[in-house]
Amino acid sequence: MQTQLQTYQTRVNRALETLFKQLSEQQPNTSTRLIEATQYATLNKGKRLRPALVYAMGEALQIPLCQLDTAACAIELIHSYSLVHDDLPAMDNDELRRGQPTCHIQYDEATAILVGDAQQTLAFQILSDDPFVSDAHKIQLIQKLSRASGLGGMIGGQMIDMQSEGLLPDLSHLKAMHLMKTGALIKAALLMGACQSQEYAKLANHITTFGDAIGLAFQVQDDILDIESDTQTLGKPQGSDLQANKSTYPKLLGLDSAKRYRDELIAEALQTLQKMDLNTTFLKGLTRYIVQRKH
Repeated sequence: MQTQLQTYQTRVNRALETLFKQLSEQQPNTSTRLIEATQYATLNKGKRLRPALVYAMGEALQIPLCQLDTAACAIELIHSYSLVHDDLPAMDNDELRRGQPTCHIQYDEATAILVGDAQQTLAFQILSDDPFVSDAHKIQLIQKLSRASGLGGMIGGQMIDMQSEGLLPDLSHLKAMHLMKTGALIKAALLMGACQSQEYAKLANHITTFGDAIGLAFQVQDDILDIESDTQTLGKPQGSDLQANKSTYPKLLGLDSAKRYRDELIAEALQTLQKMDLNTTFLKGLTRYIVQRKH
């Protein structure tokens, strides 16, 4: 599993590097500082989990990788932009991300805001310009990514998260928040990887169920790592959720019960994968990796 994950990580990193090289060449009037800062916030040591899900789901459905590259880049740009804005003083006020100074610390706050804006708009620009994807599929990809990242997805979930600081919602509210904040983009990665296949309509419900389960499991593991890991391993401040009085699964359920809930979600995800008549070996390994990861 690790070898395949590294292959996907290398592929999307190269695609992103090529994208920024082309931008520098094609848009010479764009601020060098802005392009440099956008590269800094994008081309770092991210896990590239969402692009890997795009590639893995697409390959399971025999979609050529060249038809998945732009979707993989676009979803990573959206994810990276969310981290840049989350780290700002007005939000989580973090100084470390992926083992390096956050964008507003490395540059400045105004530049970081523009970097996030640039990453978000660039994601949709490259989807609309993709020469390997039909216009009909471009529309589907743009719809899925915009819905997952907007008011009813990641951004809406982040707002609920901010409003929940210092409170302890019940499990159903915490689940709903994280299905939006974290799970929506993870589920979108799978749906974007699959939507160019003729089998998509038949599998969409299973993919959605699988995406919801691993999206929640990923967040629960994040909450656990905030307690059990350390800053060097995480690449961001350990204990930041606790310090900010965030609503988390260990806070609500207790650490042991949170781990049991995570494992139940992973079991549900694996059972859903078995219902798909596909080669899902890598996706099964990636699902287990969510529990085993240390950062």
